[in-house]
Amino acid sequence: MLTISAVKSKVTAVLSLLAKQRKVRRGGAAILFLFLTTAIVSSGFINDKSNTIVGQVSPTTVKAEKSIVFEDKNKTAMERRQAAEKADKVYTVDPKVSIAVQKDISDLAKKLSDVQSDTGLDVAGKVAMLRSILPFAMQDAELSDLAHGTAKDTMLVESEVNNLVAEAMDGDGITQDGLEENKKSINNMIAGLRLSKVYEQFAKGAVDYYIRPNGFINYDLTRQKQEEAMASVSPVMVSIKEGEKIIGEGEILTEEHLAKLQALGLNRPKLHMTSVIGVLLLVVLLTVVVLVYLYQQNREIYEHPGHLYLLGIIVLLVLGVGKAIIAINVSRWPEFSAQFGYMVPLATAGMLIAILLDSRLAVLVVAVLSLMLGTMTDNQLRFGFVGIIGGITGVYSVSKLSQRGDLVRAGIYTSIANVVSILTVGLANNIQFGLLISSGIALGVANGILSSVLTNGALPFLESTFRLTSPVKLLEFSHPNNMLLKRLLTEAPGTYHHSIIVGNLAEAAADAVGSDSLMVRVGAYYHDIGKLKRPYFFIENQMDCENPHDKIGPSLSTLILTSHVKDGVELARESKLPQGIIDIIEQHHGNSLVSYFYHKALENDRTESVTEEEFRYEGPKPQTREAAIVMLADSVEAAVRSLQNRTPARVEGLVRKFVKDKLNDGQLDECDLTFKDLDIIAASFVRVLSGIFHSRVEYPDLSQEIERRKKRVSIRKQPAGRGGAG
Repeated sequence: MLTISAVKSKVTAVLSLLAKQRKVRRGGAAILFLFLTTAIVSSGFINDKSNTIVGQVSPTTVKAEKSIVFEDKNKTAMERRQAAEKADKVYTVDPKVSIAVQKDISDLAKKLSDVQSDTGLDVAGKVAMLRSILPFAMQDAELSDLAHGTAKDTMLVESEVNNLVAEAMDGDGITQDGLEENKKSINNMIAGLRLSKVYEQFAKGAVDYYIRPNGFINYDLTRQKQEEAMASVSPVMVSIKEGEKIIGEGEILTEEHLAKLQALGLNRPKLHMTSVIGVLLLVVLLTVVVLVYLYQQNREIYEHPGHLYLLGIIVLLVLGVGKAIIAINVSRWPEFSAQFGYMVPLATAGMLIAILLDSRLAVLVVAVLSLMLGTMTDNQLRFGFVGIIGGITGVYSVSKLSQRGDLVRAGIYTSIANVVSILTVGLANNIQFGLLISSGIALGVANGILSSVLTNGALPFLESTFRLTSPVKLLEFSHPNNMLLKRLLTEAPGTYHHSIIVGNLAEAAADAVGSDSLMVRVGAYYHDIGKLKRPYFFIENQMDCENPHDKIGPSLSTLILTSHVKDGVELARESKLPQGIIDIIEQHHGNSLVSYFYHKALENDRTESVTEEEFRYEGPKPQTREAAIVMLADSVEAAVRSLQNRTPARVEGLVRKFVKDKLNDGQLDECDLTFKDLDIIAASFVRVLSGIFHSRVEYPDLSQEIERRKKRVSIRKQPAGRGGAG
């Protein structure tokens, strides 16, 4: 009888065995991709009974499926807020303010009585003094009457006024809001005291000037009172009957509608199985279309699981970002939020696939994603139309990358294409002109910028994860400041300049036959980095020193020369160069014969013990067009450099001879270069070499010309008499 642990171990063993099988892994990845893609796309199918964005038009009539009583939290909050606003504020009275006001009035009355009692001043002098001490304005006639008053009358007025002030301020106090009303009330009471006209004016002026608030809001007690008022408001309950209409077709969705929909659960996403099945079938069909295309047109990607996984990850990434963008809801601008489908960065998928895999595949994937985008947005194909225009623009914008700034330029081109297509679709659908202009420019530019940013951000991670070499990465390795190239320049300058010329030759040839010219150029720069280990054993680096091969045998010389391939591969792997460049380093000599030392060995009277295999490189032969082009450029450059009397005819003859020799030696058997390609490559080499080794005009001997000019000058300076005496 099997135990549970035994069953678990057997199941684990079976699963691990299945996981090791390639078909099982690819099948599992395909199922996971279909599941995730379907989930992302189909989650856009929300309950079609309502549109849960306030301010938009309901597409259908929605009725309650059940009876329910619920609290309208929005109305409850509004009524409680109103109750809090109506609650009385609590004030605290400061008695010091009342005392200070009464003191100010008393001080002013004392000053007035002193002036009135001053017998040394006449009426005009008293008027002048009163004008200077009174803080409020009074007319001269009033001041004259006031100067004729007595100190006793003034003190009586002061007492009466302070009593009125104390009565007004010592009770509930005077607040800022009630200041003017209290001033008016005190002034009315002053008028009832039946004072003389001038003293009444004096008293009212003092009150208006000195009276100020002494009641201040107690925020803690006021807040407590507001909370009590809010707590006293009962929740607002709403009753809905089964079959009751919540919102009609064509009506504007309000907060009240939204509250009812939320209570009934009609605003939450509700998947329909028929829709999900339909989306699944659509995803399956579109995936099959892409796979059939790859099987027919690009078998290399189809048979490479890593490339397929990369393709699936890019599609899921873009769809996920697109779903997040579509889900954004700006409640203040619902019309603008409804246009967010234009901002889905389909161009990101196009640019990433074009850079990492293939441009034609990128166009197909962009078309597929545009259909999925239309499905995600409730079959609004205008979003898909804009997406395919922007996506294809992005693909062709990065098809010829020559520097990292081209990705920024691709984002600008994508923005322009998006803006134009959004405006075109908007005009065709009669969208309001102001909204069309604002959304077209804003969303189109945002789409382009987002596409460029996502491409720049995702590119390094995808490159390192899937061990791919993008043009951007190649451009970084081609920079002269790269550590290996700087070492090559300083430690093996002859090899460095040889590599630069080989790069120019190979790039021109690759362009002519439609190969990857950037990979060829960068591979040519690094193809001889193995010579860094023993630079002076290679003739291009032997400036003024003697040739060390003169002191050693041909076999050892051959071993040293051929080892630069292996040394270069090791150095490239240590420096983490891309695999494509490593392949070029490893294959750029194939298993060619080191003919110089082979023939030297034959000349040493040991012909019976000399075999070609001892004097050949280890290989492998070039497996790609790019490696073969570098091989041909390398051998041609070295041969032409050693050629004497480089006439165009001799250069062309030598180039075609070396290309033919490589072909006859079988070095090109494992790559897919055709005879036509070889002819084009040879013609391209001749054209570039003619520019490098062109003939020059022979310059005259400047020293002889200077001597002749000196003689002419000396003859002109001789005296005329001496010249004729001879």
